[in-house]
Amino acid sequence: MRKIIGAVFVSLDGVIQAPGGPDEDRTGDFKLGGWLPKFGDEQIGEQVDKLFTPPFDLLLGRRT
Repeated sequence: MRKIIGAVFVSLDGVIQAPGGPDEDRTGDFKLGGWLPKFGDEQIGEQVDKLFTPPFDLLLGRRT
């Protein structure tokens, strides 16, 4: 049995939307997409890579 590890890409002001690219998600006229790369560094990249290294399963939310 594997562990369940949860991960959420959320900004300090509580935004859980479009961390990757500026045009990734324009839902609700959201114009601030792409915030993660601006603040990312090698250490964050390593952690993200670790999260998505097999074996992993992706559980998506009710609107994805």
